[in-house]
Amino acid sequence: MAKQNKAYKFRMYPTDEQALIIRKTFGCVRFVYNKMLAERKETYECPKDDKEVLKKVKHPTPAKYKKEFEWLKEVDSLALANAQLNLDKAYKSFFKGNAKFPKFKSKRHKQSYTTNVVNGNIQLLEGRIKLPKLKMVKVKQHREIPSEHKIKACTVSMSSSGKYYISILTEYEMEIESKEIEKVVGLDFAMDGLFVDSEGEKANYPKFYRQMLEKLAKEQRKLSRKKKGSSNWKKQRIRVAKIQEKVANQRKNFLHHKSKELVMNHDAVVIEDLDMKGMSQALKFGKSVADNGWGMFTSFLQYKLKEQGKQLVKIDKWFPSTKTCSKCGSIKEIKLSERTYQCACGLDLDRDYNSALNIKKEGIRLLASA
Repeated sequence: MAKQNKAYKFRMYPTDEQALIIRKTFGCVRFVYNKMLAERKETYECPKDDKEVLKKVKHPTPAKYKKEFEWLKEVDSLALANAQLNLDKAYKSFFKGNAKFPKFKSKRHKQSYTTNVVNGNIQLLEGRIKLPKLKMVKVKQHREIPSEHKIKACTVSMSSSGKYYISILTEYEMEIESKEIEKVVGLDFAMDGLFVDSEGEKANYPKFYRQMLEKLAKEQRKLSRKKKGSSNWKKQRIRVAKIQEKVANQRKNFLHHKSKELVMNHDAVVIEDLDMKGMSQALKFGKSVADNGWGMFTSFLQYKLKEQGKQLVKIDKWFPSTKTCSKCGSIKEIKLSERTYQCACGLDLDRDYNSALNIKKEGIRLLASA
C-alpha cells in the first residue's frame, strides 16, 4: 500500500472579523519571508569563496522576529513556520541549479498561507472548517472527502476579486495496480483547439480567453481612466479580476473534463515533451498558448492516469512527428502554413492528425522497449 496525496479546494465565507485575521496573516507571512530572505541575501553576498559554507550557515526562525515585532503573535505560528520552509526549499533549488535566486514577495503575489494539522487544530465539519486563530469558518463543500483521507495541511488563499478559498491536502493509502496497456492514444498539440488525437478527433477547445478579450479590454480601459487607489478604481479592479477568474475557471473545468475522458477510454496517453514558454516566445503564439492551458492539461492527465495505474508517455520534443509520413515513414520538410501532409506514397492527410499518428507509434515503441 502506497501513500498518496490529494487536495480538495472549496470556497470559504469568513466573517468580517475572520477575513481581517486572514489578511493580517497574509501580511505577516510575507513580512517574515522577506525578513529572512533579506538576512540570507546579506550572508550570500558577503565576500566568501566557499559557497558550501554558506549552505550550512544557521539562519533565523520566525520566533526571533516575534520578540521585536509582537504583532506577529496575533497570527497562526504554523503559517509563519511554513514561510520559513518555503524559503528553505527555494534556497535548496537555487543551490542545486534548478531555480533562480529567491525573490522578495509583494502584495501583487498570490495572497495565501499554509497551516498544518497539530493536535486536532484543524477539523472539517458539516459546512464549516475549524482553523487556528479563526475557529469555525463557513465553507461551501461541493464534494465529499472520503473518510479514509487524513487531513495533513490547509492553504488559505484570496483571489484577485477578493474571494476566499481553502485547499485541504489529504493523505491516504492506496494500492495502485499497473494496468495492462491495450488502448493507446497519441495527442498532437494544436494551437487552435488544444490537440488532435490519433483517432482523428479534435479537442475543440472553446478559446475562453479570446471570447472574453473584447469585454476584458473594455473594462481594463475603464480601469486605466480611474484614479489609482480610489474607491471607483478598486470597484473597477474587482470587475476586471472577476472576468479573468471566470476565464480561468472555464478553462480549468474544460481541461478537467477532457483529461478525464481520455483517461477513462485509454490505458496510455502519448504526448510530446514541449517547451511551451519557448514556443510562445519563438513563434509569437503567446495568447494561443496562454488560452488553451496545455501545461495545466498535461498535469491533469498525469495525476489522473497515475491514480488509475495507467501511463503518460512523453516523447522527445525533437522527434519529427510533423515531418514524418505516418504511412511509409519517409521524412520531408513541411511549412507551418501547410495544413495537409501529402507524400509520394499517396498519403493525403490533415497535418495534425498525421503527427498524432506518429506520436502514438513512437509512444508504443517506447513502451515496448521499457
